[in-house]
Amino acid sequence: MENLSPITHADLKSDRIRHGFYGRTGGVSDGIYKGLNCGVGSNDATESVLENRRRLVFDLTNSNAPLITPYQIHSAACVAVNGPWENEEAEQCDALATATPGIVIAVGTADCGPVLFTDRKAGVIAAAHSGWKGAVGGVLESTIAVMEKLGADRANISAVLGPTISQASYEVGTEFRNTFLEQTPANATYFKNGRDDTHFQFNLPAYVVNRLQACGISNANWTGQCTYLEETAYFSYRRTTHRNEPDYGRQLAAISII
Repeated sequence: MENLSPITHADLKSDRIRHGFYGRTGGVSDGIYKGLNCGVGSNDATESVLENRRRLVFDLTNSNAPLITPYQIHSAACVAVNGPWENEEAEQCDALATATPGIVIAVGTADCGPVLFTDRKAGVIAAAHSGWKGAVGGVLESTIAVMEKLGADRANISAVLGPTISQASYEVGTEFRNTFLEQTPANATYFKNGRDDTHFQFNLPAYVVNRLQACGISNANWTGQCTYLEETAYFSYRRTTHRNEPDYGRQLAAISII
């Protein structure tokens, strides 16, 4: 089977834990979904999505371990997982945490921020879908809290933000910026002036990493890839929207305790 070439980060690696920020490389999907589209919510052929997800799990674990992904709703909710969900009915949430070996937890993105967490000492992991709504709403804080309930210590947690949309590609309007300024005027630092007085460029990666650090996660980093600019490597909701394409694929950020 071909190498799916996920992005990994040294802060998440251990003998017991495997992880990967997967992109479009590999997979069986065609057309606008070309590559490793793992989005069950897309209009891609179901058999292609399921095969892509199977390949991802095998690439990560060298097994057919259960893959657990949430029904994402841009919320702050994190759910603790100890095994496959009954009837494969996904929980409505935007983050998963577990201390159970032998399962794969993952979140899907197409510009939003995928964050993987590990407490290697306690053997607790998590995956969070952190777009701007989730980040503002507290999904990162919720994820850390659930990890602590499973035995993690935030002083030992490492968190890595994977491929996401970069500031250069994330144009927003005045109302969007005001949402952040209403939280605190200090959030102005995440915005640069745009093409006119009503447009700004938002730095989602910096906002997510700094929010993690504010939670007491001193070891928080971004892998540095932009989903919008790197077309052959990643799916992008915003790029699809700009091209008036009918749909888009999703990539998964996955992590598992072996």
